[in-house]
Amino acid sequence: MLAVRDLHVRFGQAHILQGVALTVGAQPLAIVGRNGMGKTTLCQAVMGLVAASAGEIAFDGQPIQGLPPFRIARRGIALVPQGRRTWPSLSVHEHLRLVATRGARWTIDRVYETFPRLAERRRNGGTELSGGEQQMLAIARALLMNPRLVIMDEPSEGLAPVIVEQLIGLLRGLPADGMSLLLVEQNLRVATAVAEEVAIMVTGRIAATMPARQLAEDTDLQRRYLGVAAGGH
Repeated sequence: MLAVRDLHVRFGQAHILQGVALTVGAQPLAIVGRNGMGKTTLCQAVMGLVAASAGEIAFDGQPIQGLPPFRIARRGIALVPQGRRTWPSLSVHEHLRLVATRGARWTIDRVYETFPRLAERRRNGGTELSGGEQQMLAIARALLMNPRLVIMDEPSEGLAPVIVEQLIGLLRGLPADGMSLLLVEQNLRVATAVAEEVAIMVTGRIAATMPARQLAEDTDLQRRYLGVAAGGH
């Protein structure tokens, strides 16, 4: 569905992405790595929010590199950005109405059933929410687009443990809704619980791709690539 080949992104003299290559099919793919490795830049490059200096990005076999973000979104890709990006002037309900589509699998009613806290806060503005509530809203906003591919950049950030468990179940169910998932996560437990395959990013490159179970069970690999073990996260 998504194919990235030899992707390079530079910010001035900084070479952030250095030949990234990956593919995302029907099943979720998780990307893990330390801070500053280029994971967020990769998400932004796929969505057209930053320009690539070289390489190719294709969705459904069609090139999308160089398209403006709204056209990439219309092709069927939705982004849950790191930092949430909610509008202070819009209420929760207004955020959801902007992207809701009639007759789609994900509806506003389904969002409120999945995230009851958003239903309780439906009249509150985006910046009147807690960090966790804003994260729920950012996730809900992406799902309401009913995309074919969802890119989530640190979706568990700021969520209470009980909501993280709910999120894991939600993400596991996306393929049944016809959605593929590219998941960027610092939380190794979430990444390995959601995806069967994990890519490890190191200094702007995909250093290794392996079964999630292998990474979850191998503390030496975790220390080598991530600097931490799953149990200590």
